[in-house]
Amino acid sequence: MKILILGAGKMGSFFCDVLSFDHEVAIYDIDPKRMRFTYNCQRLTSLDEVTAFGPELLINASTVKYTIAAFDQVLPYLSKDCIISDIASVKTGLLEYYQKSGFRFCSTHPMFGPTFASLSDLSKENAIIISEGDYMGKIFFKDLYQKLKLHIFEYSFEEHDETVAYSLSIPFVSTFVFAAVMKHMEAPGTTFKRHEAIARGVLNEDDYLLQEILFNPNTAQQVENIQKAMDDLHDIIEKKDAVRMKEFLTKIRKNAL
Repeated sequence: MKILILGAGKMGSFFCDVLSFDHEVAIYDIDPKRMRFTYNCQRLTSLDEVTAFGPELLINASTVKYTIAAFDQVLPYLSKDCIISDIASVKTGLLEYYQKSGFRFCSTHPMFGPTFASLSDLSKENAIIISEGDYMGKIFFKDLYQKLKLHIFEYSFEEHDETVAYSLSIPFVSTFVFAAVMKHMEAPGTTFKRHEAIARGVLNEDDYLLQEILFNPNTAQQVENIQKAMDDLHDIIEKKDAVRMKEFLTKIRKNAL
């Protein structure tokens, strides 16, 4: 299959590497310097070359801020037989965009990301395939993710956003709270160092990505849940209530273990 990848960032380069040995792959980025370390693929430097390449599948791996803008740029150069797809972690507005595009489409979310996952071993990581997509597109990504040994789930666009609000907003908000009150220590403990490493990893993410995840319509409820738990814990600590502390620890151990 002829596959065009938009964006030569970490995820775009990863998909290029994974697919290039079984498919004819081309990659395009508005900044040609970002394609320096891609190999076994065609490096396109202008959109005119997209038409000549004739992709059968487009994987949009652009930064989430530019997902739709990248589609807008490239769609005029594609055959109407091409399946267009994205791997964005934020799907806001994409269903409506796809429905108006006139192209067959497929949307997935490889939930491992480059920040913490080991890209050489993804057997403990997950991927979501959106149900409202082209059948052949979904089959393609299902086969790919199975080869990568990912755990695959199929959700609707709405279910995906609810899942992301839970699985990303809770750790992100908790990390923000930690980072907001932390100070650098000369001799930090092991637990502190681990939290600090997580904070650095999360805060290295693109600001727009963090914003869009937190602005997910489902995130506010998760933040309220965190705030209520913090209020309960603060009251227990302030009153030195050993009985309630025991109950609190029992409850959270059930959640965590």
